[in-house]
Amino acid sequence: MVDAVMRRAQDAFFEYKKITATNRSLFLENIAGAIEHIREDAVAIAHKETNLPLARLNGELTRTTSQLKLFANLLREGSWVEASIDTKDAASPAKPDLRKMLAPMGPVIVFGASNFPFAFSTAGGDTASALAAGCSVVVKGHSAHAQTSQLIFGAMKKASDVSGMPAYTVQHVMGSGSTVGRELVEHPYAKGVGFTGSFAGGRALVEYSQRREQPIPVFAEMSSINPVVFYPDTLSKNAAALAGVYAGSITLGVGQFCTNPGILFGIRGEGFEKFLDLLGEELSKVQPQKMLHSGICASYQKGVGNMLSQQGLKVLSRSAGVVVGEAEVGLDAAAVLAVVSGEEFLRNPQLTEEVFGPYSLAVVCADRAELLQALQGLKGQLTSTIMATESDRAEYGDVIEAQHNLAGRIILNMPPTGVEVNASMVHGGPYPATTDARFTSVGTTAIKRWVRPVCLQNFTDGMLPDALKNSNPLGIMRLVNNLYTREAIQ
Repeated sequence: MVDAVMRRAQDAFFEYKKITATNRSLFLENIAGAIEHIREDAVAIAHKETNLPLARLNGELTRTTSQLKLFANLLREGSWVEASIDTKDAASPAKPDLRKMLAPMGPVIVFGASNFPFAFSTAGGDTASALAAGCSVVVKGHSAHAQTSQLIFGAMKKASDVSGMPAYTVQHVMGSGSTVGRELVEHPYAKGVGFTGSFAGGRALVEYSQRREQPIPVFAEMSSINPVVFYPDTLSKNAAALAGVYAGSITLGVGQFCTNPGILFGIRGEGFEKFLDLLGEELSKVQPQKMLHSGICASYQKGVGNMLSQQGLKVLSRSAGVVVGEAEVGLDAAAVLAVVSGEEFLRNPQLTEEVFGPYSLAVVCADRAELLQALQGLKGQLTSTIMATESDRAEYGDVIEAQHNLAGRIILNMPPTGVEVNASMVHGGPYPATTDARFTSVGTTAIKRWVRPVCLQNFTDGMLPDALKNSNPLGIMRLVNNLYTREAIQ
């Protein structure tokens, strides 16, 4: 089955990559329109499969269609291909004419994510960016929302037919990640992989890709505890407000966000102590909520239980009504806030592991030196958040600089949960947050994952892609003999 799917993907790629940017943009807009047409059914089915609230799912579906339109606009603007031209020099007859641009790699495998049934799944950012780049796509649907995935794919198939795209430009398969997923990644026609999920899942895909005769890139977003540092002056002025904000952030979506603030740092003192007491009170008021599925809930229960067994760790607060770390109670997950000293934290690397759900660990450091040491010992993250006044920023510049080295997105005075989809967003970071910190899985530059630079030497104008022609029919911005221009070459 997989071999047939990949052969069709390969054939489709050779046709699809020749489709003009204008027609690819119309295809993406037609996908968005087809999904909007089935919004009511898609949201209802996703709600049944994932336990996510209707309002959240409606918002996520809008994000999904919006990012499809965003990539359509990117294609029309055109500068993302990074066209550059160095023409012959009359003074140096031996110098060749050289023209370079980004070109699609080939068939891409996209793994749907369990926690975002729309935005990071079948028609999500990985698929949208790969199609925009000119790659064919094979979606491996997630079993946690199989019906939703099939429904969205049906809309995509209709859009493909209406848009006149090559058959099998997008395909959809189901099955185990360790069998079907492995076969897809290891197939010689696959040229790239997009994944959002667990560290174990991402690592497995990387290992599959490395076993190939020709290794391929796996762009996996895997694990992040998203450190937040609360500096003294801001705590002295804003403790109560910050407690409310972070209680909401920790429990947003039952903690099932990759940007969930999983670790909170501060320096021992009245300000941090007051903040943690208030945060604990706020979290204790939050009623347990249903998680996405039994596997995630069981993993959360196990993870919290393991953390609470660590030496020196204490529970500061938990939601009432659910026993954490013991037998699963339905799919309900209790919010848990634990606390540990900076000294114990530095001794125990297990405390830096992600617990996916509404859990956060507060680390009380003895002084700035211990805080700096703790931050420098962290692995790569998606986000690193600075909660600080101007006075804090002046006094703790070296500690803040350490935060800059940790993550792809550095945040000032806002919680990390929530990701905007635009040209400036970086949703990536050093390992193990992602497999390649040079790229993002959210925003328009996500397209760069699915392309490679190609140089054409001494080609005639009629042989060149439109972006590199002398006439520049696309009107895109190009680098011509070291000058950016939209004009035809004279």
